[in-house]
Amino acid sequence: MSEPITVLIVEDMRLVRTGLRALLELEPSVRVVGEAGDGEEGVQMALRLRPDVILMDIRLPRMDGIAATRAILEAWPQARVLVLTVFEREEYVFQAMRAGAVGYLTKDAPLEELVATIHRVHAGEVFIQPEIASRMLREVATAAPNSRAPFELSEREREVLALIAQGLSNREVAARLHITEGTVKNHVSNILSKLHAENRTQAARIARQHGLIRDE
Repeated sequence: MSEPITVLIVEDMRLVRTGLRALLELEPSVRVVGEAGDGEEGVQMALRLRPDVILMDIRLPRMDGIAATRAILEAWPQARVLVLTVFEREEYVFQAMRAGAVGYLTKDAPLEELVATIHRVHAGEVFIQPEIASRMLREVATAAPNSRAPFELSEREREVLALIAQGLSNREVAARLHITEGTVKNHVSNILSKLHAENRTQAARIARQHGLIRDE
């Protein structure tokens, strides 16, 4: 008999974490090795425990699931991240896959589908829940050729973006906006995710192209 697939759960709601763990522990082919309540803890535990599959929520405190996925894959390219969330929006799917996730499933999926998907991504497959994949294909087929999805930045993210576009460091941005340097770091991670940018320079260029910021 083969060894069970080790799984790390990254989820901010304690009841959901507990429920997921209890359900997965009913499956002899899966073994939960850890739980994290926010994105930063998820990154630390993933790199320490090196589980076979990481179940990652999207909306997380301190660092969202997209940024956490990117951070894990940058340090450990072999990681297999399966996004498990309530959000079905196409932009989240694209962001998750661009960050390096290999699966996308909603939390209302049956346990059998979750376990099957864990096995699939562990085996090297890339899997998007069929209902979401079908809707994405319809959206692509009916979209205008030159249409662009709007970038949904918060007001604070726009402020941070404008300052990093001027070349300010995280410490300088923090001082200017009277927030902590850690908060700035989280905002920058979110901005890179939302703009599909690889670095601050690219984010600034995309922002100018789409009129998100203006050069003073």
